Amino acid sequence: MARKIEHSMLTSAKKSKNDEFYTQLSDIERELKHYKKHFKDKVVFCNCDDPRVSNFFHFFSYNFEKLGIKKLIATCYKNQSMDLFSKNDSESAIYLEYDGDKNENNVPDPEEIGIKVLKGDGDFRSKESIELLKQADIVVTNPPFSLFREYVAQLIEYDKQFLIIGNINAISYKEIFKIIKENKAWLGVNMGRGISGFIVPKHYELYGSEARIDEDGNRIVATNNCLWLTNLDTAKRHEDIILYKNYTPEEFPHYDNYDAININKTKDIPMDYKGTMGVPITFLDKFNPDQFEIIGQMATTKIDDFNFGYPYVNGKKIYARILIKNKRQ
Repeated sequence: MARKIEHSMLTSAKKSKNDEFYTQLSDIERELKHYKKHFKDKVVFCNCDDPRVSNFFHFFSYNFEKLGIKKLIATCYKNQSMDLFSKNDSESAIYLEYDGDKNENNVPDPEEIGIKVLKGDGDFRSKESIELLKQADIVVTNPPFSLFREYVAQLIEYDKQFLIIGNINAISYKEIFKIIKENKAWLGVNMGRGISGFIVPKHYELYGSEARIDEDGNRIVATNNCLWLTNLDTAKRHEDIILYKNYTPEEFPHYDNYDAININKTKDIPMDYKGTMGVPITFLDKFNPDQFEIIGQMATTKIDDFNFGYPYVNGKKIYARILIKNKRQ
């Protein structure tokens, strides 16, 4: 019950322009270490951050030379305050530009960071933000969950590389699932408990056993229900899932409403089955496009070109499934 409350709280706050949940530096470091080769000579844009307190800006500015970044840009929605949690009470906003260490002390000093005022509110959909987006090669941030479809659509429209945080439920969104199926995006390295939590404002209650206050006094909510979505390649993405089971109709029954067999755990995928298989959505965390093909999903009551309705086995509705085929059979 505590986890549901935490997740609901996070989702509600993400829908509100009056509250922001900040990504922890430790979670950023844990994920970004897998993508170092992608940032050399690239312009990085963090377009859903208060750049002066954002841990994304902190990470990239302090690792600017190590990663070989060309330029770092960060924008903030309706804020000119130095507080950690933006009040979104300013009609205009600022953005920062950083193009590296000038005095050779290996620290991004304030005088080395350009602070510029936007005419508008800094919304990622604004004309000014889009012009900055056009300059960028890679976008890395924690966008508003309630605008996730629109946010990703913009990245696809402008053909940007990206690494962003979203809710696991986003996998089942028609627009998001389509780009995953078409191999235009995939899950990052960490998801669920691999993302340890978000920094929340003081007025939020800390629910659940994993909610905590860290050594710096930050209030942390751990939802265990988030993921990284990206189109940056990693070695992990090309690791095979080791298959060891053989198909039997008793262990892997067919769905009542679709011609595919049901798999309850990714590790149990039979190595000798040639047809379509339904696997848990967590399969995407281990998905190797060289080994498997994604056919579609059975995830909602609404049926479309890629979604065939919730799966049923012997008259019983079961959890959502991703439909796959083994390319090597």
